[in-house]
Amino acid sequence: MDTKSTGSQPSGTSLRKQAFGVLALGALGVVFGDIGTSPLYAFKDCFSGHYSLPMTRENIIGILSLITWSLFMVITFKYICFVLRADNNGQGGTFAMLALLRKTIKDPKKAGIIGTLAIMGAAPLYAESIITPAISVLSAMEGISVYTDKLNHFIIPSTLVILFLLFMMQSRGTAKLGKAFGPVMLTWFIVIATLGMIQVFKNPHVLIALNPVHAATFFAHNGILGFCILGSVVLVITGGEALYADMGHFGAKPIRCVWLCLVFPALLMNYYGQGALILTSPEAIANPFFRLVPAHLTLPMVVLATMSTVIASQAMISGIFSITQQAIQLGYLPRMHIIHTSASASGQIYVPFINKLLMCGCLVLVVMFETSSNLAAAYGIAVTAAMCMTSLLFYRVATQLWGWPRHIALPLVCVFLCFDLPFFLSNLLKVSHGGWVTILGGLIVGYIMVVWRNGRAKLSTAVKKLTPTVDDFIHDIEERKVVRVPGTVVVMGGHNDTVPMALSAYVKRSGSLHEQVILITMDTRTEPTVDEEECVSVRKLDSGFVRITGSFGFMQTPDVRVVSKQAKVQYKVNVDYDHSTFFLGRESLVMSEQPKMLRMSRAVFAFMSRNSWNAADFFHLPPTHTIEIGVRLEL
Repeated sequence: MDTKSTGSQPSGTSLRKQAFGVLALGALGVVFGDIGTSPLYAFKDCFSGHYSLPMTRENIIGILSLITWSLFMVITFKYICFVLRADNNGQGGTFAMLALLRKTIKDPKKAGIIGTLAIMGAAPLYAESIITPAISVLSAMEGISVYTDKLNHFIIPSTLVILFLLFMMQSRGTAKLGKAFGPVMLTWFIVIATLGMIQVFKNPHVLIALNPVHAATFFAHNGILGFCILGSVVLVITGGEALYADMGHFGAKPIRCVWLCLVFPALLMNYYGQGALILTSPEAIANPFFRLVPAHLTLPMVVLATMSTVIASQAMISGIFSITQQAIQLGYLPRMHIIHTSASASGQIYVPFINKLLMCGCLVLVVMFETSSNLAAAYGIAVTAAMCMTSLLFYRVATQLWGWPRHIALPLVCVFLCFDLPFFLSNLLKVSHGGWVTILGGLIVGYIMVVWRNGRAKLSTAVKKLTPTVDDFIHDIEERKVVRVPGTVVVMGGHNDTVPMALSAYVKRSGSLHEQVILITMDTRTEPTVDEEECVSVRKLDSGFVRITGSFGFMQTPDVRVVSKQAKVQYKVNVDYDHSTFFLGRESLVMSEQPKMLRMSRAVFAFMSRNSWNAADFFHLPPTHTIEIGVRLEL
């Protein structure tokens, strides 16, 4: 007798659809915040920026055509169709791509070049993360001036207060507020699409801008001015890197679906609505976005815009925290204090030092530039530099990992660069108008990353030369008949094939050694995450020595507690976390007579090394029985 389920349990297909819907809504709230709030200032800046493009019918149609095809070629074609495929176990972003390439590159010189490209792609994002919250919130608050001029003097103070509160709440995490991000942004995109649609219905003539011929005609008529205006047009694609960087949180399919089905059409409709408006009312260029809104709904729209820009800012801040964690694990930044703000979501982290820097930078920029139009002049250089680096790294992924023939990969990347490079070069013209801020910020972060990477590499080489192999060390203590005392000592070290300098220094000074010696090395893998059950490997050696290697992904924080637990469960090695003594080397850097680095670089590296987060806390060593042993190294 056939039976059919009559219960209310949802089917597998229904559950998958629900899960996909949740991911899509989440992506809407996090991934598209930056690019989704660009209509607040991007179209206006094309005509009221530093180059003052004449508001003729041909120019308005030309700008709309440029916006359309920039969004299509850069976001849809490059990122949605191709770059999102370059995932590292589902994770995206510059450092995820770097870790992906590390798997195939054996030549240290080539690895160094790829690493430098990754730094050049990641460093500008720190500069962008300072400007994004400032310009987004400020442009939303400027909607007040459309409602009444009497409140203009409140725009900057209210922007400063909102930004201050945004950064202050970071330490509490965003798990609860994050649930509202998706619905708010869904409302935002529906509203801006509706506002634009109303104006397009009134003046459907603007739809001829869908023809790319009008973009070409724009350059033919405006010459060098048309090239300069690309520095404003690029504002519509800022946030493009976020599509790739945030892929690990939601997956490529939900991001593609949300972009193609909602975000892309909504953005186009709003931009075309602004164009239709100023075709009939040129004076609306003062703030075309808020002039789309009926007068009695201006204040509610300011509130919605402010909420949306705060969400966009939050997404950027969280993204920088994540990039910082990856950079630390991959050896491009010194250790920093990282706080996990959610017990269930490992990706929700808070980096106090970075948060303070971003907050100070945002507040200073608002005071310095005062208006979103002035800030727009500083915006764009960072994101276009990152886009160029992504294109170059994508070529390496396509040829080295996917096995694409060069005659296919090279023309495709050249198409990417045909858009990336003009945008980047046009933005360089903004240097004197405020672009120097992002260039300076990107150069400082990039310099810090290069100095730290090179300094750690040189110290690692020096340590290898100074320390014996484990076998030689065991042979030496047996020959010298070093006194073995009861108990277990756990020694942290950076190399699997040599003895940590802290252990050598201890034996030399005390003339004794514990009966059981456990050597633990923390290794960062090229995968984003490593399961606890797979993160430990153990090798038992002679004379009571045990070598343990703890492997963690570049998006995880190394934890000795996890390593100790898994070593005991899987290999029956009793690493007594609560009672064993832990040895840890504390480096003391001195200047060598034959320096391995330039004087300034040595000073910067030494400063960062002295002020990096305590290694015992970073690796979660027990504070009451961890002994730090000074180790002198020449730099």
